[in-house]
Amino acid sequence: MTTQTAIDTNCITLTRFILNEQRKHPHATGELTMLMMGIQTAVKSISNAVRKAGIASLYGLAGSVNVQGEDVKKLDVLSNDLFINMLSSSYSTCLMVSEENKTVIEVDKERHGKYVVCFDPLDGSSNIDCLVSIGSIFGIYRKTSEGDPTEADVLQPGNQMVAGGYALYGSATMMVFSTGNGVNGFMLDPSIGEFVLTDPNMRIKEKGKIYSLNEGYANMWDPAVAEYVQNKKAQKAGARYIGSMVADVHRTIKYGGIFMYPATADSPKGKLRLLYECNPMSFVVEQAGGKASTGKMPILDIQPTEIHQRTPVILGSPADVQEMIDLYKKHNL
Repeated sequence: MTTQTAIDTNCITLTRFILNEQRKHPHATGELTMLMMGIQTAVKSISNAVRKAGIASLYGLAGSVNVQGEDVKKLDVLSNDLFINMLSSSYSTCLMVSEENKTVIEVDKERHGKYVVCFDPLDGSSNIDCLVSIGSIFGIYRKTSEGDPTEADVLQPGNQMVAGGYALYGSATMMVFSTGNGVNGFMLDPSIGEFVLTDPNMRIKEKGKIYSLNEGYANMWDPAVAEYVQNKKAQKAGARYIGSMVADVHRTIKYGGIFMYPATADSPKGKLRLLYECNPMSFVVEQAGGKASTGKMPILDIQPTEIHQRTPVILGSPADVQEMIDLYKKHNL
């Protein structure tokens, strides 16, 4: 005899959660709510595409190269189109910045909203063909200028972010985000097609036992990073590196520790992009009680000068990140 799993008729879905948050602000226009609904729809669609990618022949190269000089995967193209279409049709955004587009994407004037969105539609896409976890990242800002939107509305430091978050397409699909009042995680329940609150008020440990970075670049690290890793090895700390920022940062939030993509001799400005990778992930980590730095200054205090700007990034448990910052001071870097 089989037993059926009871359905929780009072579960908190992402839609319900966002609407409840809107009610806390009597003067809210609902634009941010509609924007988050658009992102939610894009993530659901991407999740579905990721799950059936092999069968639908969505793996492999699309035959083009993005602005970063990286070969574009078919899922990259689909994910980027989904984000652009869903955000444009939300009537809540005026400008978008995507990893896949060389210039700022302006929304048709009749569909203009007051928000600017920076996103990486499919982070870790080099891992697509080998079935490693991938994700999407987004950061939301308010338009600050009067009149028509300009690129200056995009070039805001992360401390001006209204909301930020990510989706992880792993053993399950999860959406984690913050509107500046803590971090909450929602798991996609495929039986009802809704994101359900499973990780309320996510908090990162003060100090962790895991360090995460690409040790293949060890001969190009600066002395501070080299000493930090040497210390971790002496302490027999766990080394974990997936190579997909969303997956590595999500593990760091859940288990504690540190994630780094530092500057190297051949990439002195770092590799990861500030606007649509480092800022949103740093925002979430700090809202969860963690810390994010370049080693020399807080990530969220960086004033961007270009839309595809890169930066070194060190984020995770506050005690671990502070240890790295202290080493940068020690070596006068």
